[in-house]
Amino acid sequence: MDMHSDNYQGKIKRSLNNKHDRHWYDYLWLWPIIYFALGFFNILFAWLGMLDFLVPLIFAVAIGNKGFCNTYCGRGRLFTFLGRDRRISSGKLAPAWLYAKWFRYGFMVFFLFMFGSVVFQTYLVAGGASTLEEAVSLLWSIRIPWHSAYPAGIAPDWVVQFSFGFYSLMLTSALIGLVVMALYRPRTWCTFCPMGTMTQGICKVRVKSQIMGE
Repeated sequence: MDMHSDNYQGKIKRSLNNKHDRHWYDYLWLWPIIYFALGFFNILFAWLGMLDFLVPLIFAVAIGNKGFCNTYCGRGRLFTFLGRDRRISSGKLAPAWLYAKWFRYGFMVFFLFMFGSVVFQTYLVAGGASTLEEAVSLLWSIRIPWHSAYPAGIAPDWVVQFSFGFYSLMLTSALIGLVVMALYRPRTWCTFCPMGTMTQGICKVRVKSQIMGE
């Protein structure tokens, strides 16, 4: 066993010994589970995922730090709970390229492009140029029928279309995070999470503007 594995096992033991020191935000790992469960039964709940988009940006712009990512991110908490507390993670260091700047920013651009495609498809449906597609796409290519998740007629088609597209995006990114959690350290996803990359960039801009303003 190498030094990194020893350190990782030590963190696991300390976490198990400190269960009585839990805070309310330690249970935010439940949020992703609730979110995906609600979307499974009614796809319109997918809109709640916008909180995971907007709140980190609000934290970064208003406060100037990554407090949301470090403390309040439900997805990060879930990976910690499964990977560290339930010992699903191998605890190995991820390949260096996952931490590289080119990969982090490249993945962010790709992620934003896919989000843009969701918005564009929503626009087409809203304008009548396209019909509603009641399916969830995993890994941006595997289409899974999701008809039972939407009671027809309760919302405009464009609202529903965005729900399917955004739920697909959230589910795909969660699956990627779970895979790298199992292969490497629990929160490996956080090293290249698009929201984390964006909030980090915002924080750097704030620091530079403050320095220049002095």
